[in-house]
Amino acid sequence: MRVRTEPRPIIKTAEELDKMRAANRLARAVLAEMGRRILPGATTMDLETEARRMTEEAGAKGAFYQYRVGDKVYPYYLCTSVNDCVVHGFPDDRPLQAGDLVSVDYGCVLDGFVGDTAWTWCVGEPSPDAKHLMDVTREALYRGIAMAQPGRRVFDVAREIQTWCESNGCGVVRALVGHGVGRRMHEPPQVPNYAAPESRRDRLRAGMTICIEPMITAGTHEVYEPAGKWDVLTRDGSLAAHYEHCIAILDDGPEILSVPEDI
Repeated sequence: MRVRTEPRPIIKTAEELDKMRAANRLARAVLAEMGRRILPGATTMDLETEARRMTEEAGAKGAFYQYRVGDKVYPYYLCTSVNDCVVHGFPDDRPLQAGDLVSVDYGCVLDGFVGDTAWTWCVGEPSPDAKHLMDVTREALYRGIAMAQPGRRVFDVAREIQTWCESNGCGVVRALVGHGVGRRMHEPPQVPNYAAPESRRDRLRAGMTICIEPMITAGTHEVYEPAGKWDVLTRDGSLAAHYEHCIAILDDGPEILSVPEDI
């Protein structure tokens, strides 16, 4: 008999799904406000201050704040990743400049459940290359979501994202993945953006909640993390984009929980 040793995904009840919807509505509202504030001369620390205020005013907690990985503890509510930073960029006081590509990742915990979402904006008008990267990455997100049907496998989602991005000349980061989500920020299964063979074992079932989050570059898929830092940077210095929705797998298909979508 073959024994599965990997952790199993956590199936949510109807009540738990309602709490996930509430947490993700808050996450999306905060993220939308961040987008409105991404202007020339603004700083990502300005965004951090407002995200913290909105979170606390809603009676929630920052899902990223004080998140620990080994000896490292994340000290902010937001991840603000600019230009060649893929994810996990720290907010800072550098004024944003026209043409900067800014990816904002935000998570909150409301009533015991996590909301998690990310989006990429350009400060002012994007260059043709930046616009292409943003368009391809955003479309990859929705193509991946469309594949997230009960009975399919995580592999199907990942392959769709990889095929679309690479056919459009973009790099698909391997070192970072999406994830299951619920009472904890990271639950099984992992949700890669490339056709990892191990993702064939994870079948999608009604009641699962996962974050699909293409992290795509304008160049190579290779990234690196400076020693002792959180930032994940493109190896070749190319631009990166990051879009993320939290979704529920229902009997009739995926439901995007991190709504409203239009930001």
